[in-house]
Amino acid sequence: MGHDLRFHVLTLPNVRWEEARERVQHVESLGFDIVEVGDHFCDWANPPAPWFEAWTSLAAFAAVTSTIRLATCVAQIPLRSPGVLAHQAVTIDHISGGRFELGLGTGITVDPSTTMIGQPNWSNAERVARFGEYVELVGMLLSQDVTSYQGQYYSAQGAVMNPSSYQSPRIPVMVAALGPKMMEHTARFADIWNTMSFDADFEAQLVELTERAAAMDALCARLGREPDTLRRSVLLFDAEARGDGGRIRYYDDHELFVKLVRQLSAVGYTDIGVYYPSVADQLPAFEQLGHELLPMLRSEHDR
Repeated sequence: MGHDLRFHVLTLPNVRWEEARERVQHVESLGFDIVEVGDHFCDWANPPAPWFEAWTSLAAFAAVTSTIRLATCVAQIPLRSPGVLAHQAVTIDHISGGRFELGLGTGITVDPSTTMIGQPNWSNAERVARFGEYVELVGMLLSQDVTSYQGQYYSAQGAVMNPSSYQSPRIPVMVAALGPKMMEHTARFADIWNTMSFDADFEAQLVELTERAAAMDALCARLGREPDTLRRSVLLFDAEARGDGGRIRYYDDHELFVKLVRQLSAVGYTDIGVYYPSVADQLPAFEQLGHELLPMLRSEHDR
């Protein structure tokens, strides 16, 4: 199964609403395929900073856009029950006319969100163990009118979803996974796999992500899934940006961006994500990327 090449933008909900709305509309006008919002109770790296809630923001973005797809990147499971999350997802799917994609992840133990709102801060091992049940149950809720489920961690008894997903057969589910067990949950239950590398060296990132793509191919084969049925999404992370005032190297060096996209696409990644620039003088480079580089890279991919 051949997939088109899609480009995502992750925008953080850390600016006033008017600016957040303008950012999303700007991303849409530049021709990106998907805009994503992070899901935390606060800015986990700087809790006193401004931070809006992801799901209500996405509902508002759905109402002020018309073509771009919307996603969580990623909703973390400790913050909501599977049923509540599925209901939120379906609501946004209908508001947007079928433009929503549900990104799910375990969350991170260093995020103070759970403590702030009185939720247990599960260990990484427990988060991963819970995740398999969570994503399986969410997938059922998104595709069935009535769901009953009994697991070790989660259950549902006659859970009614009316309406169900606007999209058919359901809202696409994306899972953020780096390690083997989360990658297995992805291969079993997801439509899209999201991953990333934290290495400061982009060459090392390419090696790591290439090896991980091969590992996912092998995992799908072991589980009896055709690897090409799984879209593969990678978020381009610049480990030096925070220490450099937010500057992202692939905006200052478009040759680097093109190289990353070409090599990642060549090993099977179908979705490439970038961060919305937080440094004002990088906005022209971001706009050039949208106007010029994305069409060129899509054309190369389609040949």
